[in-house]
Amino acid sequence: MAISVTWPQVLAWRLKRQFVAPVAGADAVSVVRRLTGVQAQVASSARLAVAVRQAEPRRGELDEALWRDRTLVKTWTARGTLHLVPADELPCYAAVLGSFRHWEKGSWQRGHGVTADEVAAVLDAVPRALAGRSLTREELVEAVIEVTGDAHLKEALTSGWGALLKPLSFLGELCYGPPREGKVTFAGPRDRVPGWPAALPSAEEGGLTLVRSFLGAHGPGAPETFDAWLYRGAARKATLRGWFRDLAPELAEVEVEGRPMVMLAEHLDDLAATAPATGVHLLPGFDQYILGAPRDLEPLLPKEARAKVSRAAGWISPVVVHRGRVAGVWEARDGAITLDLFEDVPSAPLKAETERVAGLLG
Repeated sequence: MAISVTWPQVLAWRLKRQFVAPVAGADAVSVVRRLTGVQAQVASSARLAVAVRQAEPRRGELDEALWRDRTLVKTWTARGTLHLVPADELPCYAAVLGSFRHWEKGSWQRGHGVTADEVAAVLDAVPRALAGRSLTREELVEAVIEVTGDAHLKEALTSGWGALLKPLSFLGELCYGPPREGKVTFAGPRDRVPGWPAALPSAEEGGLTLVRSFLGAHGPGAPETFDAWLYRGAARKATLRGWFRDLAPELAEVEVEGRPMVMLAEHLDDLAATAPATGVHLLPGFDQYILGAPRDLEPLLPKEARAKVSRAAGWISPVVVHRGRVAGVWEARDGAITLDLFEDVPSAPLKAETERVAGLLG
């Protein structure tokens, strides 16, 4: 029989699991792993997402993990957006996202101004061009033309460039390399990731791994909430249901204010014992606490505040969280934090948290 819990309990449990309350994150890799990746299209937001969760954040740690230790990787994963993910989990993302193959659809190719032959040529040429080296965008275009002998590909690469990078990352053939003279470079994961497997896991094995990770930070959940997080509802529904069905021996049923959901059974007692949150927290833009939840989850994000949080062009504002619920947004301007609150927030803890985050930004 499913236990019944409230949304305030669930949100408090998520804050705890995500190292927000209490601030309990250790090294950067363990924080990124717990969060099931950190969105990194805005590098400063990614750095702050990790730092606000660490009792003793260390400047430069993310760069060390990415470029020196190679324990983190930066590439396109969930929802087709740039993420930091643990290097040893990237094969699972590639196994799952590579199975979607949406770039083979005529509608996708027409929408991005490329032909099926051009897509196939680029997907074949880029891994060969990157073998054993990191290249800037310009260098990669020239290398692909050299590999293929097809100068016409330059037009496809420069016009549909960003779109063509994502399928390569989904297939496990491309990730970010170390920056060079202020420029982004790209590399092959088999060169960047220690212990890259000779063959990727199956899509099913990768899917089970990602579902476990997602539920461990963003549970309780359901196939549709996982699907929205993974790729905005684009996964095959039968495949999703199969992953949850195969994982059933590890799951427990939970009823959240009348809504049936599941979570990892090992976390059930902890959730049941969790009291609603009381604290105040400032989280950066594109934070996983927001991204891992449905946009229409009213207990987290009041309807009247959605436009301030989820803005045009996919922009997710930095948020003020009180009692697990979004109570305002904030921005850093000229070295100071400006708050825009739409619910009452106690002044003393808000001041302390604002000062803490301002120190991290400084």
